[in-house]
Amino acid sequence: MSAPHHSFAGLKITPLNQRRIENFKANKRGYWSFWIFLTVFTLTLFAELIANDKPLVIYFDGSFYSPITNVYPETAFGGDFETEADYGDPYLVELIEKQGWIIHAPIPYSFDTHVTNLPGPAPFEPTRQNWLGTDDQARDVLARMIYGFRISVLFGLVLTVLSSIVGVAVGAAQGYFGGLTDLVGQRLIEIWNGMPVLFMLIILASVVQPNFWWLLGLMLLFSWTSLVSVVRAEFLRARNFEYVKAARALGVTNSSIMYRHVLPNAMVATLTFLPFITSGSVVTLTSLDFLGFGLPPGSPSLGELLKQGKDNLQAPWLGVTAFFVIAFMLSLLVFIGEAVRDAFDPRKVQR
Repeated sequence: MSAPHHSFAGLKITPLNQRRIENFKANKRGYWSFWIFLTVFTLTLFAELIANDKPLVIYFDGSFYSPITNVYPETAFGGDFETEADYGDPYLVELIEKQGWIIHAPIPYSFDTHVTNLPGPAPFEPTRQNWLGTDDQARDVLARMIYGFRISVLFGLVLTVLSSIVGVAVGAAQGYFGGLTDLVGQRLIEIWNGMPVLFMLIILASVVQPNFWWLLGLMLLFSWTSLVSVVRAEFLRARNFEYVKAARALGVTNSSIMYRHVLPNAMVATLTFLPFITSGSVVTLTSLDFLGFGLPPGSPSLGELLKQGKDNLQAPWLGVTAFFVIAFMLSLLVFIGEAVRDAFDPRKVQR
């Protein structure tokens, strides 16, 4: 009689995976870190609704307007010019409120908004309007922190997924076929890993002004090797299993054997590395931004905020904010990684 299957959101969960989920929950620090990280990251995905210098919704003269998604001229609200409406202009706000209402974002600044009504020179200390102060270009630190957290996590997650796909594919080919394929692959990886990665990234980034995707491609060139050795070892071990030999004897193709029968064994070891690879990707992006070779100038970046803290020692809120945000993010990722490792620990799963 087969063991009962649990279900979640319509998907069947095997007893083995159910025990893994229970082991993940048993690590309270990692379990709650996962939900905290997921909540914060989900909120930052809607950063435009949380921190924006444009109103979320405007009701004027019987019609609704969405300045976040559309550009409206001043004349749409009774103004005098065809230029884009400046929603910080008291005159335009007064015109709108005479015949309607405005709903602003909780933080009325975007990551590139220059605060013009500061009581003193920038960077200025935290106030009621700017809860974490402003940077040296009079931009709101809290807004840049929210956008910076989002772009750092998205960069880390996308890089982790892409580098994992390449690393798993290369490691699988080396481990399954072995022989000359494995020998040549290992020599190439040894040469590739011997390159000074940071200096290579700095040289390449200094030649071309990188954007998000260009920088992601540069990082992918040097990060895909992190999983090759793990996957290769699993495939080398599994290629001699009896069921693999039987599948070969029955004429099953190599690609089908690798994907259906061997890859699931390698994924257990691979998944335990993913949170740590993500944290490493975030640190690398922060380091490049700190050195000035990362995202384009003006982009919301935690590394750039750290650099501003170094350059403006009279404004300690810049460095302290960046440090605590990065430490918070990396701590959560490490705790989640520990919980994932416990979830796939065979000593705990087989109990």
